[in-house]
Amino acid sequence: MEIRTPHALGAAARGRRRQLHLTQAAVAEAAGVSRAWLTAFEAGKPTVEVGRVLAVVAALGIAVDLRVEEPSAASSGREPTDLDSLLDEYDEGRDDRV
Repeated sequence: MEIRTPHALGAAARGRRRQLHLTQAAVAEAAGVSRAWLTAFEAGKPTVEVGRVLAVVAALGIAVDLRVEEPSAASSGREPTDLDSLLDEYDEGRDDRV
């Protein structure tokens, strides 16, 4: 599932909580947050603390997977950067930009 907004993240957590038949109170206690905080998070509050968010998703058995999206070559006007190759060149002392 691709999450791009606080509202979508809160909705996904709420959906998982309901799927597990857990109350907000039970999840809040397991995650070490207040029920009021959990309610705000599930509603999509954009200023929630990331540490608490990670505690809640862990309590719900949700894994967070981050990925970097490269801009398309057509939109940037150049080929995507191959970070692995750049690091290999640097490690081998072939980086002439330094």
